[in-house]
Formats: sequence, C-alpha cells, structure tokens
Amino acid sequence: MLADVLGRAAGWGALGSGPRDSDRVALTFDDGPSPRTPELLAILAQHDARATFFVTAPAGKAHPDLLHTLLDSPHQTEAHGRWHRHALLLTPGQEWRQIRWHPRAGAAGPLLYRPPYGGHSPLTRVLARLAGRQIVLWDVEGRDWTAADAATLARQTLARVRPGSVVLLHDGPEVTPELLRLLLGGVAARGLQAVTLNELPAQHIGLRQGWRRVRASYGG
Repeated sequence: MLADVLGRAAGWGALGSGPRDSDRVALTFDDGPSPRTPELLAILAQHDARATFFVTAPAGKAHPDLLHTLLDSPHQTEAHGRWHRHALLLTPGQEWRQIRWHPRAGAAGPLLYRPPYGGHSPLTRVLARLAGRQIVLWDVEGRDWTAADAATLARQTLARVRPGSVVLLHDGPEVTPELLRLLLGGVAARGLQAVTLNELPAQHIGLRQGWRRVRASYGG
C-alpha cells in the first residue's frame, strides 16, 4: 500500500506535467485501441492537435489495424500493459512481463509505460528501470469513465487544466469524443496547444510537486 501511495499519489520520479510557463498541454488516452479510435483521431486532426495513446496488449491484438494506424500517425503510442490489472494484483513475474511489453518494443527510446490505474507495487519502479521504461502519470483527470455528460466533464476538467497539464482520458467511452471536442475548444480559447508528451515535454515529479499531489489525492 505504501508503494502505491508513493508511486501513484506522490509520483516521485515518474513523468508528470510539463513546464508551467509553456503554451502546451498533453491529452493522453488509456486502454485503446478501440472502435472509438478513428473518431478520436478525426477530431484531433480537425483541431490540428496531437495526443499520446497508452495502448494495451489485448486491445492491440483485438484491433491490429487500429494499432498500426496509431503507430503510423503523428501521435505518440506508448504502453499501458500486457494486462489491465493493478500492479498489486500481479505476481513479480507477471509484473515484469507487464512492464516489458511495449507496442514499439525495439524502437529508439524513450519507451513510456503508464501502469493501469497508475498502480504501483513495491517492485514497479525497479522493474521499470531494469526494462528501460519510464513511468508516466498525469495531473488532471477527465473522468470520462463516470456517468456525467460531456459538458459537465469538460467544465470540470478545464477548471483544473493549466499550462503544462497532462490530462487523463480513455479510448473507448461513448462520452469521450464529445468531451475531446469541448476540451480542444477550451484549451485553444486559452491560447494552449495540445501536443504529445514528448513535445510537451513531460517532466519528472519532484519532492514539492509530489507532496502537492498527495495532499490533492487525500484531501489534505
């Protein structure tokens, strides 16, 4: 449990937000590819925006054509795991295979990994280092997994977005395309551009930022 608090809530050492004095934000999508992926890509293209997709092995196997589309697109494609399971529910051997899997395995780095739920076991950071993976978290949740409508989610999300923010969204929920349209309109109205994590660029979470994350997570 302590490993999860330090690794996920505090996030020390993981990649978090980007520079706060920039004119950029990063929209990220977990869990794809899905039948919703082409619609998300079309909306991003309409707004001349780029995003980062954290894909899973089962989704890539179910939709290989869509995975290839992502890999060939101007967007960034990274790993969300071989299984969509919290790290605490994996054996050490399973977590090693979880972290080593990557849709661009063998490509030039950096290769990024976002743990499902942001979850950490006591071994997550060690295994990531051994596998040559950099863990990535976020600082704003779009909450598109809830029952709220797109307008409500967009309003709540934009209220938390700042220059350099990394926004967590999902590739699959019915509400996400409309939410994406509203978010892109909202960030553009602020003079912000949606880019990939590499373009942001995402920065390592330091001690002070980590404490702020803990307080925000636990209501302190």
